[in-house]
Amino acid sequence: MAMLEVNGISKSFGGLQATTDLSFKVEPGEIVSVIGPNGAGKTTLFNLITGVYRPDQGDIRFEGQSIVGLKPNQIVDRGIARTFQNLRLFTNLSVLDNVLIPQHHRLRSTWWSAVLRTPGYRRREQQMHDLALEKLSFFGPRLMSFRLHQPVYVLSYANRRRTEMARAMATGAKMLLLDEPSAGMNPKETVEITDIIRRMRDEGGYTILLVEHKMNLVGEISDRVVVLDYGQKIAEGAYQDVVDDPKVIEAYLGKRAQDEADSEAAAGGQA
Repeated sequence: MAMLEVNGISKSFGGLQATTDLSFKVEPGEIVSVIGPNGAGKTTLFNLITGVYRPDQGDIRFEGQSIVGLKPNQIVDRGIARTFQNLRLFTNLSVLDNVLIPQHHRLRSTWWSAVLRTPGYRRREQQMHDLALEKLSFFGPRLMSFRLHQPVYVLSYANRRRTEMARAMATGAKMLLLDEPSAGMNPKETVEITDIIRRMRDEGGYTILLVEHKMNLVGEISDRVVVLDYGQKIAEGAYQDVVDDPKVIEAYLGKRAQDEADSEAAAGGQA
């Protein structure tokens, strides 16, 4: 059974059709990348999966059960967490506190146990603290050591992105939706984040759905790639297959570029 099934979803905003009859699956343990030109509907797709928007048509199923109509926090409880293209962090709080916050929905306690700090309450607090450190350790010294207690606003943009990824991991998610995780990172940092995403799957056991513009990252880690254009799926498959697809080349570079590519290929065949 697929972990995530997107079945024929469509969503419009007034006269703008954001997605049209979009379908694909993500199997447990896969890294699937969603790519496409700006405005292709990639972030809208993430918003539909995570309950920010409700599809006009179609269904979204997670581990065999429909999640359409659930609130975002209920979808997090089911096991899906995301990062955002525009960061959503508490910048005045420390790195550690930002990764502790998403765990509080699982801290089943009464007001009096919090006030009295009962042994059970302290034990659950320690478990949360240990889990936060475990997730932050994925990012090594970039977030650990002295940075652990620094306010987020002093971090570089790349380290803020890492903090948001650690926060998503700390929700107890089984599946992570990463919206441009390498944005704002230099080539060296992009290589590091590529390795981290791979380790999230291989060591952390996460299934990952990824939106990304850096094709070197997509080609390095993706089991499959889904290509969107104007809210429609125009290609799906292995990375090299989709980047060689004429419809994908046209979507990214325009029809003229595709015609030139076809002409060059024809000329090469005649030579």
